[in-house]
Amino acid sequence: MTRPPVDADTVPEHLQARLEAAGLRRTLATRAALGVFLARPGQGLTHAQVLQALRLRGHEPNRVTLYRLLDRLAACAVLARHSDDRGTWRYTLQGPGDAARSQPTGWQPRFECRRCGQDRALDEVSAAGKAWLRDLQRTLARQGDVVERVELALHGVCAPCAEAERAA
Repeated sequence: MTRPPVDADTVPEHLQARLEAAGLRRTLATRAALGVFLARPGQGLTHAQVLQALRLRGHEPNRVTLYRLLDRLAACAVLARHSDDRGTWRYTLQGPGDAARSQPTGWQPRFECRRCGQDRALDEVSAAGKAWLRDLQRTLARQGDVVERVELALHGVCAPCAEAERAA
């Protein structure tokens, strides 16, 4: 027996503004998909994980339609899309200030836990770290290369998972 879809998912104002700026409507499918990410803040989710979570909520989206929706949400900076260690695309909900950081002029380093899948932005970057990035971009510019996007992901084990490993 299938449960009826849950339509209690609300879209935060900063995400609604990005949807509207991109010309996307706040459909049931969009609200439901965003509800999955809002329920798991900071977690990088694969297409299959989002699909499974939607089905548990009573939705039955088409796989291809969901791929397209996730890509559209990434294109308008509602979600961040990145590849994990195995080359699988993961999507993470963008916070209120994250859209500006995902533009070519900004960058947002992040940490990904290989155990639990947590994906969180590192908000504090030293002046030396920022200078290092500017130096790389200047070097590429001198070679005629154009940097369109900067991604820096640190992979490892988060503190709670490391503690659980030590306790086991």
